[in-house]
Amino acid sequence: MAKSHPTNIALGKNKGHKTTRIQPRTRPVSTKAKIGKRTKLVRQIISQVAGVSGYEKRVIEYLKAGSLKDTKRALKVTKKALGTHRRAKLKRENLMNLLRAQQAKKK
Repeated sequence: MAKSHPTNIALGKNKGHKTTRIQPRTRPVSTKAKIGKRTKLVRQIISQVAGVSGYEKRVIEYLKAGSLKDTKRALKVTKKALGTHRRAKLKRENLMNLLRAQQAKKK
């Protein structure tokens, strides 16, 4: 009687011992930047009560001018105040939305 060939061939893409893949766990670094519900609510209340800060007023004045040069200047001011480029871009976008809302309210 002839020998039968093995069912699992140890060559090619699917070579080796058959295993079940372990599902990756969520690591703390992936949840680090997420803001919780409570923190978000507290920040909203503070912004409503206190209004805009000094540097934010300055940035709003730059954004009212509307030129590209002034928009870049607004980013530079926010970056100096907040520390990182990403935070500065988000803050500038939020202030632009605030300005749009104020202008829409006037009309």
